[in-house]
Amino acid sequence: MVSSTDAASSRRQTRLRREYLYRKSLQGREKSSYEQKRLVRAALAAGKKLPTELRASYDKLSTEIQQEDGKTEVQKTHVDDEYGDAGLEDPRVCVTTSRSASSRLKQFAKETKLLFPNSVRINRGNNRVDELIESCKESEFTDLVIVQETRGEPDGIVVCHLPLGPTAFFTLSGSVLRHDLEGGASPMSEAFPHVILENFNTDLGRRIGNVLKCLFPVPKPDTRRIITFANNNDSISFRHHMYSKSGKEEVTLHEVGPRFEMTLYQLRLGTLDQKDAENEYVLRPYQNTAAKRQLL
Repeated sequence: MVSSTDAASSRRQTRLRREYLYRKSLQGREKSSYEQKRLVRAALAAGKKLPTELRASYDKLSTEIQQEDGKTEVQKTHVDDEYGDAGLEDPRVCVTTSRSASSRLKQFAKETKLLFPNSVRINRGNNRVDELIESCKESEFTDLVIVQETRGEPDGIVVCHLPLGPTAFFTLSGSVLRHDLEGGASPMSEAFPHVILENFNTDLGRRIGNVLKCLFPVPKPDTRRIITFANNNDSISFRHHMYSKSGKEEVTLHEVGPRFEMTLYQLRLGTLDQKDAENEYVLRPYQNTAAKRQLL
C-alpha cells in the first residue's frame, strides 16, 4: 500500500512536471514579445522611427521595458527552469552502475563518486530505471550519474538532472583508473573543485558545459583542486588535478585521476525514465563524415 508521504511526493513531481511543460509551451509567445521589445530598444537607441507594426503596441512595450532589469530583459527558456537554482544550493549527486556490474566498473564508480562533493554511491541491484529515478527524487538528489560497461571496460556515462531533466548520454574511451596512472596518483582531495570548461563555444557546447558544471558546487577561491573538461573536435577530455606552488610564479600540477575521454551522442529534454521525451540532440551516422563541423 502506498504511504501518504509517497503519494504526496508523487503529486508534487507531477505538478512540477506539468508546470514545466506549461512554461515550455509559452516559449513561442515569449519569444515574439522579446523580439518586439528588442526592436523597440534598438530603434530608441539609434534615434530612428519605430517599425510600423510596433507603433500600436508601443505604449505597452515601453511600460514593460521600463520595468525590466538586467535579468528580466533576457529571454527565458526551459533551460533556465532546469538549472534555475544552480549555485543557490549545493548539488547532491547519486552515482550508480548498470546491472550486474564487474569489479572494475564498481571501482570506476567509486572513483567517480569521489569526483563529486556531496555525492552518494549506491548499488544498482535489480532496480529498474523508473524505480531509480523515483527513489532519487524522493531523496532530493539533484543529479543521477550512471556508469556503464562492455566486457568489464567502462564505455558509457549517463548524466540525468532531476527532477525535470535534461539527460545527457556520453560514450567513454581511454578510461584510466587512479591505480593505473603512471607514477601513482596524488591523494584525493574532497575540497570543492574549480571547474574548467575549455572550448565549449557553440549553443550545444554551452548547454553541455552547463550540464557538467552544475554537478559541482561553488568552490572557495583558494581551493587547489581542479576539474577540467576540454573539448577537442567534439571529444571531451576529462582530467583531475591538484596544484601546488613551489615559488612565487611556479605552479606544479599533480594528476589525481581518473582520466577518460567523453563523446556526446544524445541529449534528451526529459529524465532518463521518460522514453518519449523530446531529443534536443542526437548523433547521426552521416555527421561522422561532415568535414570540419564542430558541434560543441
